[in-house]
Amino acid sequence: MCGNSASIEQLVSDLKTSLPAEPGVDIAVFPPTVYLGSVLSGLAGSPVAVGGQNVCDQPSDGAFTGEVSALMLADIGCRYVIVGHSERRAIYGESSEQVAEKAKQALLQGLVPLVCVGETESQRDEGATLDVISAQLKPIFSALSLEQLQSIVIAYEPVWAIGTGKTASPSQAQEVHAFIRALFAEKDQQLAKGLRILYGGSVKAASAGELFAQADIDGGLVGGASLDAQEFSAICRAAE
Repeated sequence: MCGNSASIEQLVSDLKTSLPAEPGVDIAVFPPTVYLGSVLSGLAGSPVAVGGQNVCDQPSDGAFTGEVSALMLADIGCRYVIVGHSERRAIYGESSEQVAEKAKQALLQGLVPLVCVGETESQRDEGATLDVISAQLKPIFSALSLEQLQSIVIAYEPVWAIGTGKTASPSQAQEVHAFIRALFAEKDQQLAKGLRILYGGSVKAASAGELFAQADIDGGLVGGASLDAQEFSAICRAAE
């Protein structure tokens, strides 16, 4: 929940000048809902896609005051949406079952859901990281068909590394990413090979190259660093 009209307009302008015209990777930005329209307009014709930070877990129409449906996001031109971000899980109590339903609603409207999973510091200290990840993904496997699973993106965000300045070491991140891919391989080998798994724990330009060099890290879900166009552009280049 950052920015205002002026700062976001400036950031969009800076992104357009700092990013390559034809990047070798997929790039998407996720502004606050009230600024989606202006960002979509500002990035029209650029290689940068736009997505929502959250979506309702209910069907497209109904009495759900304050919610934004997948149909609404798709209608204005969004291509992606984040579901299950650690802040939504921790602050608003969203369950993994709700996250799975949000992903399903997004897919039904042609959006690509970025499904976030990750452990807290205490869970890591207890050696429960992989169990937590498995439990968070179980409802996804139950709610989505094999065809639908082929259209999602997973983002591993160790909660202890978000906004703290801490970053999982490349080997720590790779271990979890490899585990996630193995879970998908149990469903289908080709599904696992094509799955994109992003790392989302205080990604910075200085650490991006080494992280993205890991076998099972396919890109980043960038937080605070995305508010600096030059830093964000450097991260995008590291992923190429």
